Amino acid sequence: MDKKGSDAKPRIVIVDKNDKLIGYKKRGTLDKEDIYRVSALWITNSKNEILLARRHRDKKHHPNMWGPAVAGTVDEGESYEDNIIKEAEEELGLMGVKPTLGPKRETKDEFHHFTQWYTLVIDKDVSEFKIQEDEVEEVKWFKKEELIKSLNDSSEMFLPTMKEYVKIFKNIK
Repeated sequence: MDKKGSDAKPRIVIVDKNDKLIGYKKRGTLDKEDIYRVSALWITNSKNEILLARRHRDKKHHPNMWGPAVAGTVDEGESYEDNIIKEAEEELGLMGVKPTLGPKRETKDEFHHFTQWYTLVIDKDVSEFKIQEDEVEEVKWFKKEELIKSLNDSSEMFLPTMKEYVKIFKNIK
């Protein structure tokens, strides 16, 4: 397949069970057995709060649900790190960030992908983020206790994987 042309969309990186590149597919053409790559950014501040983003109401998957502040599917020609830096700029207006490499996790639920996590500590008011309005409805700083209580009381407001993410990052300061 060729991705040349001004209106050609980048293809998604497809990997094997060991996260080794095996090919590319156009968005919207993935099969259940396809494994792809995602990068995600866990953002905290000096008050030990966690920044989450509520997905846009028109998103195909999990509309209006709270999830990581930044996440994206890795496209052809991108590394996990290239992707998270691009997504941080596009989704939150964060320019020139240098995120720290975090854990990599494999998710096998309705979607099968490897997620390479990054972390970032930043002190900004939510009004200072320039959100990508077709991707993100809003961002909010959550105190850890507030997030855990909300996940227990109203889990339907969050991505199905949010409890796992909180466990992964419970010791991040």
